[in-house]
Amino acid sequence: MKKVIFTFAFILSVMSMQATDIKTITDAFQSGNAALLAACMNSEVDLALPETARTVSGREAIDLLARFFEAGKVSGFTVAHHADKHDSGFIVGKLATGKGDFRVNITYRTQDDKALIQSIRIE
Repeated sequence: MKKVIFTFAFILSVMSMQATDIKTITDAFQSGNAALLAACMNSEVDLALPETARTVSGREAIDLLARFFEAGKVSGFTVAHHADKHDSGFIVGKLATGKGDFRVNITYRTQDDKALIQSIRIE
């Protein structure tokens, strides 16, 4: 009987877990539209692009990403891996552009089931 109760409790706890919604982030990278990330940016973001790496404000990160997207004409983005852990998570993906393919690593913290980007590394 204890096994049945434990199994039932475990199933309920797994079913109640919700992954953080990353659709806005993936849509922004898929379309090359940095403005979509405005609602997902933390106040400060560690940003690494092929030509620069530094901590910037969320607004500056959007501007720098917009320039990067415009220069390379984004043609697609695929998520290779996504994981949530407690109040944070990460996304690893491949960004296809007119200047070649780039590996993208994004880390975020979760606040009210919403991802707030902490860092973006495009290499």
